[in-house]
Amino acid sequence: MTTGASTPSFSTRPRRSRLRTFLPLGIVAWLVLEIWLLTVVAGAASGFVVFLLLLAGFVLGSVVIKRAGRRAFQNLNEALQRGGSPSSGGGNGLMMLGGLLLMIPGLVSDAVGLLLLIPPVQKAVAGYAERTVDRKLREAASGSLGDAFQQARIHRPDGKVVPGEVVRDEPGTYGDTPRGPVPPLTH
Repeated sequence: MTTGASTPSFSTRPRRSRLRTFLPLGIVAWLVLEIWLLTVVAGAASGFVVFLLLLAGFVLGSVVIKRAGRRAFQNLNEALQRGGSPSSGGGNGLMMLGGLLLMIPGLVSDAVGLLLLIPPVQKAVAGYAERTVDRKLREAASGSLGDAFQQARIHRPDGKVVPGEVVRDEPGTYGDTPRGPVPPLTH
């Protein structure tokens, strides 16, 4: 016997973001490019030259990170001694990123890391990052509180969206437990 009422079934999954779709492909392409470039350099020169290049990149990257970290810590100390708030960093974050890219084995990452150590490039990248973050914050703030609650739903693996609340019913926390009832709030 069937009734006319049935629950709708949502079998479609939500769309993946572009970043989640293309980031793994980009990482794999970058790794293949790095390995190919290292083999080309090893074929043109020798394996020992490639080893020396990778070692020099690691040493230079560690020096850059140490210097940028020391400068950031010094800026923080000076700001705290003056009683003010710390500044935005003054390019130390991009210097650390450049040092990290130098430390990662590969010639493309070394080239990008060296580019990030050039002050005009740092200024351009910092400006672009700041504009992007400001735009994303404005987009996030333009939504209403209802939109935030709409996004805070539980997504089940089968694609169904279940609005809900987590209630923990553990002994010793509420109600008639060995500790007794929770006293009412009086104010």
